[in-house]
Amino acid sequence: MSTLTFDGRELPFHDGQSIAAALWSSGILAWRTTRAGGAPRGAFCGIGQCHDCLVTVNGRPNRRACLVPARPGDTVTTQEGTGRAALGC
Repeated sequence: MSTLTFDGRELPFHDGQSIAAALWSSGILAWRTTRAGGAPRGAFCGIGQCHDCLVTVNGRPNRRACLVPARPGDTVTTQEGTGRAALGC
């Protein structure tokens, strides 16, 4: 079992899990807020067709958590809106 960091918390995950699966298995169901209204979002479709599961991974915003494999040492943070704030994107 490996670990990644999500919003400052170390979370375990199994090899082969996506970031979304790693978050789910730790009881985290929402990791993004919408641009309008700040409503919480997590995984919706689970197959990369929507954009509800966006996270910032290792400083890169707009990554679909359901498609990105979890890797040891990844730093994942909650994404607010489009992920542009303080990231230059």
